[in-house]
Amino acid sequence: MQAGFAEIDITPPPGTRKIGWLKEIIGERALDPLQARAAVFDNGADQLGFIQLDLLSIRGTQVNQIRQRLIAEYGFPGERVMVAATHNHAGPAVAKLGDVARDEAYTAELLVNRCVAVFGAALRNRAEAEAGFGCGIETGLAFNRRMIMRDGTVKTQVAISPDALCLEGPTDPEVGLLAARGKDGRLLGCLVNFACHPVHHGGEKVFSAGYPGVLAGIMKKRGCPVTLFMNGACGNLIHYDLLNPGVSHSMQTLGARLADRATIMLAELGWRDRVAMRAASKTLQLPFRNPAEAEIKGTIRGAQRFVDPRIYDRGMPALCEKIRARKTNPAEVQVLFMDEYAWVGIPAEYFVEHGLRIKEKGHPIRAWIVGHANGMLGYVPTRQAFERGGYETTFAGSSQMAPETGDLLAEAAIGLIKG
Repeated sequence: MQAGFAEIDITPPPGTRKIGWLKEIIGERALDPLQARAAVFDNGADQLGFIQLDLLSIRGTQVNQIRQRLIAEYGFPGERVMVAATHNHAGPAVAKLGDVARDEAYTAELLVNRCVAVFGAALRNRAEAEAGFGCGIETGLAFNRRMIMRDGTVKTQVAISPDALCLEGPTDPEVGLLAARGKDGRLLGCLVNFACHPVHHGGEKVFSAGYPGVLAGIMKKRGCPVTLFMNGACGNLIHYDLLNPGVSHSMQTLGARLADRATIMLAELGWRDRVAMRAASKTLQLPFRNPAEAEIKGTIRGAQRFVDPRIYDRGMPALCEKIRARKTNPAEVQVLFMDEYAWVGIPAEYFVEHGLRIKEKGHPIRAWIVGHANGMLGYVPTRQAFERGGYETTFAGSSQMAPETGDLLAEAAIGLIKG
């Protein structure tokens, strides 16, 4: 087997619009570099590829552009490449969100070109390799951010109070690891999978890669040249504990804890010089929401608008017109298999309950969920979450899909895993 890894800088220049906070914020400087990272695997019969971006999201049209260029320029099968964002809230405006317009100069002139370039570098870096797979547990890093209140509604990211009952849902403490080393025993690179929103520095006038960048930096110092962070089903997970206000992890703490876990797992890996690989995918036409007037106005029971309600109101005419015109939204579910492991790409801020369902129903294959992959539908909550409300279910450009969307995506993923 051969494996290759590479990374390339995608830090936006000062003056680029930021994304992730709904309102217009112009980035003035970078606290740390943002990267695009790539990994390729080739067993002689099959090839698989991954691209990870320190960004909020990637559009499906951009993924198609990247894949077509990989085919044309490198002869690599584009349908076997997963392109995923870490969901970094302190990055450039790669899409329209709230009052923030997409920064066309960044996306058109830098993003796609750099993705193609870094993938080509990973192909050139291919070397004879062995692969190792590890599964670990890291508790107390991510927390469910949806609080059930006494009136039966949910509030997202509110402090514990006498009106609060309990957290609505679980977390996913699994840390997944895929590593490759050369025949000389030196690490070539790795992929780390974990589920938690990266929101540090989102509301500030600075760019940062957040805790995934910290993880990659520490791993590099420890001898792993390139670390791709593949974020999981983190749509309702955050880095602080609503039930214990003193527990709020910095991006340095999150990145260091994940690096420590990965380091422990690396020391315990069994290595394989042969790995069976294959890929499967399915594109769904998923229904948009059919919003009632109260949803459009934000007055429906359980609605929770963040930052400024007027931002939502300004976006409603265009959003409603888009839904009327398009009626459905295409979404690719992709599964990349390596022996008994499967990377499951979901184009959404997927609720953790959906991810856990795929993991359970996919057994004995061990599934690792990759959110924000190959496109972006916005929030995809559970049906039960829609009954209670909260930020993630409140009708907006970031939450526009019908309540059954999450189940349709999960059923497609499980079907692909079961083959």
